[in-house]
Amino acid sequence: MAQVTLLDGSIGQELVKRSGDRATPLWSTQVMLDRPGLVEAVHRDYFDAGATVATTNTYAVLKDRLVRVGIQDRHGELLDIAVSEAEAARSAHGSGRIAVALGPLGASYRPDLRFPPEEAEEIYAEIARALGDRADVFLAETVSSVEAAEGVLRGAAHGGKPVWLAVSVSDDDGTKLRSDEPLDDLGPMIERYDPAAVLINCSPPEVIGAGLEILRGFGRPFGAYANGFTRISDGFLSEFPTVDALEQRVDLTPEAYARIALGWVDQGATIVGGCCEVGPAHIAELARQLRAAGHEIV
Repeated sequence: MAQVTLLDGSIGQELVKRSGDRATPLWSTQVMLDRPGLVEAVHRDYFDAGATVATTNTYAVLKDRLVRVGIQDRHGELLDIAVSEAEAARSAHGSGRIAVALGPLGASYRPDLRFPPEEAEEIYAEIARALGDRADVFLAETVSSVEAAEGVLRGAAHGGKPVWLAVSVSDDDGTKLRSDEPLDDLGPMIERYDPAAVLINCSPPEVIGAGLEILRGFGRPFGAYANGFTRISDGFLSEFPTVDALEQRVDLTPEAYARIALGWVDQGATIVGGCCEVGPAHIAELARQLRAAGHEIV
């Protein structure tokens, strides 16, 4: 039986649901200013469900996104709030690790919005340096192209902590990045920048197994955390998208999701959890099924 790190689930979607506010292009960032403590409550629920990692609400706390709404001067403040709320939840729980999320520049699922690696490195390095002393790991999320992978790996390295690279694959083919590049093309980048783990995230759970067979070949710990969308719609691939353009699946129950995730563990995955529309109930059921199968959650 395996030792499995259990990640949390959706942060942004949970915040939108709990706040009752209309989704905006800034996603869940404004919530931290308007509703102090709500992020901590989400983290606490995931810890209570069995997660051993709190992923900070920093996915969209990027200056290129904040400038659109004129609050780029609050970048450092928002980073601090996000990590502080995760730290408070961990203290209340008594254990756990903190993964500082690094989201994609420009927008999610948009490999066409290209940022040269040198430019991306500078943007991510500012965050990594600011939060390196408070992070247990940097989690680069929803990386959709090889070029984007290089930029975030270069930038995250400035934080002095392990980096987990989480890539997003095609809705229809788990062996291809959303840029249509084969997952295999990540190999030279992984050898050069040496992330501590390689994951697939924010992709349909049904396609992830095929991608994990490729990740296994990179010779590092690997895993996955899927989304619960029907698919990434054309309406979301716009200039300033909101989650209103995405439809939640009704068939992906906690039991169904956990069964799929246990299949990833059978393939050798040692890091699993959930992404958008995968909530605390899903993580609790995943924890239950992992323990029932004889795995140890670490």
